[in-house]
Amino acid sequence: MEVLEKQLIANLKSHFFDLIDTEKGLLYYEQFLKEMLYAVKSFIGVDELTAFNCNHWSRELFIEASTNEELNTNQQFTLLYDEFQDYVTRKSIIHQPIPFTNFEQYEILIPLKRNQEVFGYLAFRGIANCDCSDALLVEIAKECCSFLHKARGLCDVIFKEKRYKQLFRVTEKFHSSMDMDAVLEEIIDTLQEVYPTFTYYLMLSHDNNSHKNLPIKDLEYDSENISAMQAYLTGTIQLEDSIQEKKSMLYAPLKGKQGVYGVLQVIAPNAMTFPNSEIEFITLLANTAGTAMENAQLYQQSRKLISDLQLINETSHRLNSNLRLSDTISFMTEHFQSSFDAEEVGFVLVSDDFEQWKVIKGSTSFFFSDGASAYLKYISKKIKNERDSIFLGDLNIEYLLTKFKSVMAVPMVQSEKIMGFALVMNRLPYHFSFETFKLMQSLIHHSTLAFTNSMLREELEKMVITDHLTKLHSRNFLTEKIQRSMSEDAYGTFILIDIDNFKQINDSYGHQVGDEVLIQVSSVIQDNIRDGDIGARWGGEELALYLPKIQLDVAVVIAERLVRKVSELTHPPITISCGVSNWTKDHDDDNFTKLFKRADQALYVAKETGKNKVIIQEVIG
Repeated sequence: MEVLEKQLIANLKSHFFDLIDTEKGLLYYEQFLKEMLYAVKSFIGVDELTAFNCNHWSRELFIEASTNEELNTNQQFTLLYDEFQDYVTRKSIIHQPIPFTNFEQYEILIPLKRNQEVFGYLAFRGIANCDCSDALLVEIAKECCSFLHKARGLCDVIFKEKRYKQLFRVTEKFHSSMDMDAVLEEIIDTLQEVYPTFTYYLMLSHDNNSHKNLPIKDLEYDSENISAMQAYLTGTIQLEDSIQEKKSMLYAPLKGKQGVYGVLQVIAPNAMTFPNSEIEFITLLANTAGTAMENAQLYQQSRKLISDLQLINETSHRLNSNLRLSDTISFMTEHFQSSFDAEEVGFVLVSDDFEQWKVIKGSTSFFFSDGASAYLKYISKKIKNERDSIFLGDLNIEYLLTKFKSVMAVPMVQSEKIMGFALVMNRLPYHFSFETFKLMQSLIHHSTLAFTNSMLREELEKMVITDHLTKLHSRNFLTEKIQRSMSEDAYGTFILIDIDNFKQINDSYGHQVGDEVLIQVSSVIQDNIRDGDIGARWGGEELALYLPKIQLDVAVVIAERLVRKVSELTHPPITISCGVSNWTKDHDDDNFTKLFKRADQALYVAKETGKNKVIIQEVIG
């Protein structure tokens, strides 16, 4: 080689050495390659220099870099790959004509070899303008190989340093967060930053519900997920290559100290085998993420446990505070909705044969609608047959209009007898966890005695204030309610009712039929009044009705309806007479005694003037 050519090579090597300076910001192999091409072009004075590389997997050539900015980098060239390789590998320099498509415009093609293995090609165009021997071009190619080898090694070091800095940063971020979604999101963000061309999925079980747009798959055992399940069960990295789909896959277990929480699937495109250099980093990332997931899960479990204990403690306190049954049920319903994220909560009493049921006041409104009947029938039958709690993740009953998929039902058992059940539902399938189911069982089992005591206490109270024959309230209870109303409300109406010719009924049919008549009239009264109205047995065949906050004209309509209904519905047919009186806040001297006397006088007039009628004795202004 001539002295000038040797000097040119020396200058080129010196320039290459200057390029390897990280302070210039050349941190990526592609940058080094492009700077190298421009340096060679400048030194030897060619028009264009392009570097080609081989994709052994797709068996294609592609442009890796060029001094011609108009060329499409990474453009693939389909050719007879084996024939091309055989042709160029045996030569150190190839002159025009180059017998392959897409190389017609180049005058010289030089293979780039290291250890006798070709890893790329340099293509020269416009070389006629420079005075370079073949020996010089081959020597330049050798120096380019050496430079690229050093550059790749440097980039690998820089890349590894950058990745481990990222891993350190990610580790800090992982352990500063107790949010499972935040940990999963950080895994994906890191992979996207480090491997922008790879594809990745988080393969998790049904117990993990992400609320963010993350690439998450359910981890299920099937023919497509054998490697994933192997990684999950063994806790070791699994590799899988797909020649047909031209990709290589890695399955890294997300592993903590107590178990494996999922699998990270990483897909490398156009790779025969997964790059060894990436396996270590992805394994470290997966292990770090697994530990962070475990910590987040343990933290969430501890918070859930504290919340459950608080719920149990508060529930026990409220159940032991002698609440009314409806108040107790309302309290339990609200807590089940908030703690279990339940859409509907119902507490249901059942008959001995489970054919009839009664929804306890305080349950959600759905259970008092027609749409609830099919669910109550289905659950009642299932509890009757299985005598156990029910935990359904995907309920499917075709004829149901409102589709609740997740259902939990726990029987209320007292003295080995099922008295009813508690039921919670949600439209989403698999919405309730098994831990939630166990908590509900515990709460219902500990609450049933309190429910029973509340019902017995209220039944006893009802017996004290209720006439045992007519099931109407007692006279004393009615008197107390009227006196309270007169102190709190603005007005009200009192109706005194007498069964016409009752003595004649007893004498003709006997006292048993007389009692049945009383029951029939009482039933008519109960069917025609509001929940807030108070019906009572006043004494003997006399009954009474108090209508709080009802004007006199409305009360008269109600009384006339009762007179009509009694004559239509009783057997033997009987009639009643009604005396109606009212009070208003405007009359300060008015009291219960005067109210009763006016009604009694009106009733007397009704009885004396033909019976089966309504007479009014209103308050005098």
